Amino acid sequence: MTTDSSDQTEANRDLLTGTDWATLGHAYGSAAEASRQLAALLDADQGARSKALSYLHNTLHHQNTLYEATVPAALYVAAILSDPRTTHAVDKDRHSFPGCMRAELLRWIASVANEVTNEAAVLSKHHGFPLDDYAPAVGIQTIRPTLLSASLPYTEESDRHVREAALTACIPLLDDPRLLHHRQTLVPLIREALGTSELWQHRERAIDTLDAWGEDSSGLEGQRNPFLVCDSDLPADDPTIWPANRNSGEGHSEEPPF
Repeated sequence: MTTDSSDQTEANRDLLTGTDWATLGHAYGSAAEASRQLAALLDADQGARSKALSYLHNTLHHQNTLYEATVPAALYVAAILSDPRTTHAVDKDRHSFPGCMRAELLRWIASVANEVTNEAAVLSKHHGFPLDDYAPAVGIQTIRPTLLSASLPYTEESDRHVREAALTACIPLLDDPRLLHHRQTLVPLIREALGTSELWQHRERAIDTLDAWGEDSSGLEGQRNPFLVCDSDLPADDPTIWPANRNSGEGHSEEPPF
């Protein structure tokens, strides 16, 4: 059954207006302004869209941290992925990954999901901060099926940047015991899309994911020379896809701050 676009837009608006953002926290205190900032992700002006995307990363998910406001923000991001306006461009610099707003939103989902993977849980517990004791982490764990349902359709998107970003979003979500059955379906897509990507971060992700899932990663080629990071496709310090240290927990470049 297809949802009318006007109904979907209204439902998305309700996600914003129905959340008491002022009572939720983010990196700098109250998230009272979140409704306005998140709505700007679909603004007609590219500069406004780009600022909203920066807010998503640098305030609601600052330094890969999950906050109270991150959870409803993730629900909103998932809800607007199908909006045609997410195919619009956003500002880029030489450190940016390629792609439109939809690809950027999928990368943000990937970054958020990375914080509650099995590996992240082990690392957090090791440092004395079990994820089960941190409400925002539990919140993201709870909504993983919703995030997957929104991201999964784009794993076969014709736009390669969107397709690759969707796969990076789905991979960490599939640590959820409720979602494990989706892994087998994604294996060939991971090999064919991420495994042959122009971006070494995606090729590395494909290899590590297939290895972790007990699948064959032979024939895939990661970063040939890890000491040439400055001259590679993109800098290794971008946290939205893959940490520079392959032995570190996904998304955990620092000890958990909570």
